Amino acid sequence: MIWPFRRKSKKRMARIVIDEPITSSTRVSVLKALKQIEDREFPALILRIDSPGGTVGDSQEIYSAIKRLKEKGCKVVASFGNISASGGVYIGVAAHKIVANPGTITGSIGVIIRGNNLSELLNKIGIKFETVKSGIYKDILSPDKPLSKEGRELLQGLIDESYKQFTEAVSEGRNLLVEDVKKFADGRIFTGTQAKDLGLVDKIGDEFVARELAAEMVKIDPKIQPVTFGKKKKKILGLIPGSRIAEKIIQNIFFEVNSSNKILWLYKP
Repeated sequence: MIWPFRRKSKKRMARIVIDEPITSSTRVSVLKALKQIEDREFPALILRIDSPGGTVGDSQEIYSAIKRLKEKGCKVVASFGNISASGGVYIGVAAHKIVANPGTITGSIGVIIRGNNLSELLNKIGIKFETVKSGIYKDILSPDKPLSKEGRELLQGLIDESYKQFTEAVSEGRNLLVEDVKKFADGRIFTGTQAKDLGLVDKIGDEFVARELAAEMVKIDPKIQPVTFGKKKKKILGLIPGSRIAEKIIQNIFFEVNSSNKILWLYKP
């Protein structure tokens, strides 16, 4: 059944939590949540970010979707939690304002692609790869051989272009000159207080401070609880004793595998 009227939410703000590495599943969840917020015409959104970063394309799609939501009139305030680095920063700079805790770990603005050169080990144990390929770069970063000079130049060009896109996004979102962004966009990390001094953050405070700021921007009561979208469904694993430890191990294994195969914006402590 199609309802003739959409439910409006003019007096409440919305909230989205990104508390994991930014991957395709994160993108799907966040984009769906942003569409729901747009349809219900929330005047403001709290974007709670607690992420070490993630893949380039997924971060960019979320960034673009937030910008489109802003064009519809929704005020967006990002709240950086324990960590909001690399891809987390990229998403955050799409917001109108950014609030961070004084001890938030943020920054790590940069791009990385990494492979494993296991050729010497493979030679010692007598393992050889037989490769049939359509072009000289099709097996670039293959673990059975060192990276060639030509391959390195190709990948460096790719990284440089991605880095250019990243610094330009930070420049636009934070109203800073690209040259000024590049002075601190060298992969280093900052506390929330240091990030504020650099112009990467607007205000120091917790999520409630971010909520007060958003409420002030749209003239609504900050004490009204936001409506959270994009909540992940609890898995059966969560019902098993000790499952939190197991889940952490699984996530770490996945992140290691992911980081060796994709171009990432990430901070890994």
